[in-house]
Amino acid sequence: MSTTKTQGAEQGSHSNYRRSLGTIALTATGLGSIIGSGWLFGAERAAAIAGPAAILAWVIGALVALTIALTYSELGAMFPKAGGMVRYGQYSHGSLAGYLAAWANWIAIVSVIPGEATASVQYMSSWDFGWAKALYDGKELTGTGVGLASILLIFYFFLNWFAISLFAKTNTAITVFKVVVPVLTASALMLAHFDTDNISGNGGFTPNGWSSVFTAVAVSGIVWAYNGFQSPLNLAGEARNPGKSLPKAVVWSILIALVIYVALQVAFLMAVPADKLGASGGWAGLGYNSPLADLAVAWGLNWLALLLYADAFVSPSGTGMIYAATTSRMIHGVQENGHLPGVFGKVDKKTGVPRPALLLNLVIAFLFLAVFRGWGSLAEIVSVATVISYITGPVAVMSLRRISPDLNRPVKLRVMPIIAPVAMVFGSLVLYWGRWPLTGKVILIMAVGLPVWAWYEIGKPLTQGRKPWAGLRPHLKAGAWMVAYLLVMAAVSYAGGKEFGGKGYLPAGWDIAVVAVIGLAFYYWGVRSSWRNPSLVQVEAEIREAEEASAADAAEGAEGAKASVGA
Repeated sequence: MSTTKTQGAEQGSHSNYRRSLGTIALTATGLGSIIGSGWLFGAERAAAIAGPAAILAWVIGALVALTIALTYSELGAMFPKAGGMVRYGQYSHGSLAGYLAAWANWIAIVSVIPGEATASVQYMSSWDFGWAKALYDGKELTGTGVGLASILLIFYFFLNWFAISLFAKTNTAITVFKVVVPVLTASALMLAHFDTDNISGNGGFTPNGWSSVFTAVAVSGIVWAYNGFQSPLNLAGEARNPGKSLPKAVVWSILIALVIYVALQVAFLMAVPADKLGASGGWAGLGYNSPLADLAVAWGLNWLALLLYADAFVSPSGTGMIYAATTSRMIHGVQENGHLPGVFGKVDKKTGVPRPALLLNLVIAFLFLAVFRGWGSLAEIVSVATVISYITGPVAVMSLRRISPDLNRPVKLRVMPIIAPVAMVFGSLVLYWGRWPLTGKVILIMAVGLPVWAWYEIGKPLTQGRKPWAGLRPHLKAGAWMVAYLLVMAAVSYAGGKEFGGKGYLPAGWDIAVVAVIGLAFYYWGVRSSWRNPSLVQVEAEIREAEEASAADAAEGAEGAKASVGA
């Protein structure tokens, strides 16, 4: 079967990574991924959908991300390998579920890279120059705008080409700037204008109903924003002490970002001029190209506008740089799962960078940029694909507790049996809130990747004169739950409440209950479907070998110390 690789080959490739990232660097990576373009556009987009209740959408989004992140923290500490999040489904359920999870995760992450470049150029279009205004037509980037965004993609690429140490140093410095500017922006806007009437007027706190709050979580860029917690996990192979540093980095990055995002949302809501809000017909009618910068100009904060224009390059570029790094590790992980050519598993010995994988992601980023030229359209696709990739964590973490209970777990939460099913329900709800037909379109994108899996699992073995069916059967059986889950969720989204884009066959309130029950049902099916597949057996052997080598080194060091004392 193509789902297994020789142990020596995999260990050899990972030996080229540099374990140089500590807790601060990993937290900076997570926070730097979270604070990208989301804070520049998210406040306006969320307000357009949910009005002032967008504040609650950020809190709900953080809660969803945190519960799911906790499941991945245990997995990341167990398997500190590059591209970690594309591997866990493979370890717990074999090739089919593992591939679908990896495909969804990769689509969600790689499309962020052109999204960040698009955000920078879109903000630039508000500059008071004719050439700048020609970059964006109000809906998407023009040809010139796409050309400039392409230059930014190449910039991200070269920053990652040379060494992980250069990436870490550059990213930590950029992250400090990325945190300071949003905090300064929120504070300055609140001091300049704080109109509480914006909350009570124009339809009140929830002008579009409570369902709009949930939709804002799914499609306004909130899920996209918090998805940055994955970045430390995908760099687990380069963490010095993954057992301690990974969970801290993941949790702290989400909590710090939550405070910043809520402050920015409050500042935006209170700073919008009343006459502008009235003339626009409410929150949904606002049409800022560069929301926070435009508000800064409106209240005479020209210094802040200039700072925001500069940060519109720094924040998205910092995030784009991080995602260029982490997605290359994900491609390496997919290759080691057996679903890409061997060249994408090569890591440069001198720099510790998987350069072929980096090149592949650059090409894919160009394709996304050519098709989706606006930040909003990319945000919707990324958000729903992200949610689909989330569902693997809750199922995989409890599956591995069932089928591999003796595996060392540097992070093991006692409440995980409660957190995991709750996380699965949250993920299912956010997927439903994404609204039909967007949910159906993204689920269809998931199906587009299946021919690649079929080639490596069926086509390639057949061309080599092998019969793959017997070995493939347990993989299909174990992955059936995930295929069924996507089909059922698409059907429920289609038949669901009209406020979520469906046909209205499910009454309001009951649709939420049905989705929650579906999430729980597939969670338990998924956990029961897990099996001790070849990928899990192999990684267990690698971990035991590493532990034995570490114990031998410690014993040798102790003997050396005794000998020196005796001498």
